[in-house]
Amino acid sequence: MKILLICSAGMSTSLLVTKMEQAAQRQNLTVEIKAVSAAEGKQVLPDYDIVLLGPQVRFLKSELARITDKPVEVIDMMAYGRMDGERVLNDALAKFKV
Repeated sequence: MKILLICSAGMSTSLLVTKMEQAAQRQNLTVEIKAVSAAEGKQVLPDYDIVLLGPQVRFLKSELARITDKPVEVIDMMAYGRMDGERVLNDALAKFKV
């Protein structure tokens, strides 16, 4: 599974990516997770299975949903603020399987 995180500049989600990767290792999951800026996200969108938006760019959800058939979800603000990688990963897995 390939997960793309999009935020304003791609920087604020770097720690979250690390925490998500650690959670995936604990669950014995093979995932690829990358954080990018909104501009780069539109370019690499086809390469990923699910797109997660940082709360600060939630306004992009409808635009991205129009240009891809992949799930596009906004990361829960509390999980994002706490950098709760396990919760964000589990939310992504649940959305992807729906």
